[in-house]
Amino acid sequence: MSLRPMGLPPVPEQTVRVARAAFPQGSVAIRVRDRLREVFTDEPFTEAFGVRGTPGLSPGVLSLVTVLQFAENLTDRQAAAMAIRAIDWKHAPAWS
Repeated sequence: MSLRPMGLPPVPEQTVRVARAAFPQGSVAIRVRDRLREVFTDEPFTEAFGVRGTPGLSPGVLSLVTVLQFAENLTDRQAAAMAIRAIDWKHAPAWS
């Protein structure tokens, strides 16, 4: 498995509009992404990956989701459900 460092991808504009409409005051997930974006980069993880093979998931995005899971005191299943159904959780890692 290899790594192509990217950091957090840009949030699709439609996701931004829906998330901001649903959470006008923001949410934990939106605030974490907006304020700590530079913390969730892939570069610190490059030595853990090989140089050949299919690129793995972004460790920066995975660490962001782990922080959100901890902040909201969720089990793995609950966090997976949030990533699928909650627009603010889709906004944070820029999933559409």
